[in-house]
Amino acid sequence: MNGAESLVRTLIANEVDTCFANPGTSEMHFVAALDRVPGIRCVLALFENVATGAADGYARVTRKPAMTLLHCGPGLANGLSNLHNARRARVPIVNIVGDQATYHRPLDPPLTADTEGWAGSVSSWTRVARSAEAVGSDAAEAVQAARSSSTISTLILPSDTSWNEGGVPADHFPITPPSSVASSTVSACARVLRSGEPVALMIGGATLGQRGLEEAHRIAAATGAKLLAPTFNRLIQRGRGRRPIPLLPYLIDNAVATLAGIRHLILVDCLSPVSFFAYPGKPRSLLPPDATVHVLARPEEDGVEALAALAAELSSPALAPLPGSPPPDLASGRITSQAVAQTLAALIPENAIIVDESVSFGFGFYPGTYTAAPHDWLQSCGGSIGDGLPLATGAAIGAPGRRVINLEGDGSAMYTLQSLWTQARESLDVTTVILSNRKYAILEAELIKVGATPGPTALDLFDLQKPTLNWVELAHGQGVEAARAQTLEQLADLLTASNRRNGPFLIELCIA
Repeated sequence: MNGAESLVRTLIANEVDTCFANPGTSEMHFVAALDRVPGIRCVLALFENVATGAADGYARVTRKPAMTLLHCGPGLANGLSNLHNARRARVPIVNIVGDQATYHRPLDPPLTADTEGWAGSVSSWTRVARSAEAVGSDAAEAVQAARSSSTISTLILPSDTSWNEGGVPADHFPITPPSSVASSTVSACARVLRSGEPVALMIGGATLGQRGLEEAHRIAAATGAKLLAPTFNRLIQRGRGRRPIPLLPYLIDNAVATLAGIRHLILVDCLSPVSFFAYPGKPRSLLPPDATVHVLARPEEDGVEALAALAAELSSPALAPLPGSPPPDLASGRITSQAVAQTLAALIPENAIIVDESVSFGFGFYPGTYTAAPHDWLQSCGGSIGDGLPLATGAAIGAPGRRVINLEGDGSAMYTLQSLWTQARESLDVTTVILSNRKYAILEAELIKVGATPGPTALDLFDLQKPTLNWVELAHGQGVEAARAQTLEQLADLLTASNRRNGPFLIELCIA
């Protein structure tokens, strides 16, 4: 058995059964082994940043890692942007990155790069396989690290460690569960909540599932604490019958106003809030200067159990079920963020997955869709645009039978347009709504916020009309059916039709 076959057998034994791939010469023996050892679904991406973003989306909905297969250092470099986003989202991913044969690398062939250095910038676990005999145990350790800490592992695989004989498959390595929060920490946070001073409770990560939200609402109801989630999150379970939670606003002035007067901030599975960028004359921390930060549960700890223990410490009573409410009527009139949100709230299917990379136009989408049918809400967590289309692709692979709706800015969609081809190839149930304002509107706003004076050269750098992108033709060229909506009524008709069909569909919503 060669090293490549031992790698495949080890991944299957450790419950890795999906691979988002863009392979090259160094990975050919691994590719061949995938035929000899069935058990891994391989999904071809035409660009590495699609593969890494899709692995992120898959991990969010399945809560287990996918594998990416990337070609040497430059292939990894092409996927770094969405690996950065995945690292910020704290999702498990196992990267397999091919490399020059160990004896060929000293000759410095063209694809030689600092692959290990690039991997280290986004990975919590990185290793270069040294022999065919070690590949199996290396792979098992990579999966163990990714699953135990919800982080990214990267195994760099010199090609001779794949083709050499002597491979030894490894058995399933045990997964370390999240650690429990100390009772003294729970008691300390309870004292803060009983102090009578203004307290905000900010929860993120795994606590944004139904149970975590229920426990957080119990605490807020019993103490009057202000309940918030970070601006960008891995996955929020929301919709009718689920407890709502507001997001800390993205705009710095609004965020500062939201936290004004808070004396204590209790964090659960998230970090203390800071401004997304530095702005002249604006604060870096979004908290009042005299506020104190308390950590109930760190990301590596069990935040849901910590919230339950805190609710019990406070003797917080159980909450009555939320009353049922019908979905809103369809919106009409001018196309605004709030009107589109109303239409979405009326038409989101039961148990859908919403991927939100709506950028500037979409500020009204999250608050305006709480009354929709129960759904999951995914966001890009690292700020690097071009994550939405791949996230939707991976989520659809990981959750067959659920409709995925991707709310996508036209500028950010161009970063990973190749995702549409993968969606067509795999017949994925994804509806992509392109918010076509034909410009980088967020950058126009940022230009003003940093105090710069806009001029024709600056504004021209944000303009997407020279030439204007034709999203219907772009989608058709990659095998995805598409149509253009210029009114809210047309949007509603197209959304309704796409929800009833199989396979991908793209709607270009003209908002300017």
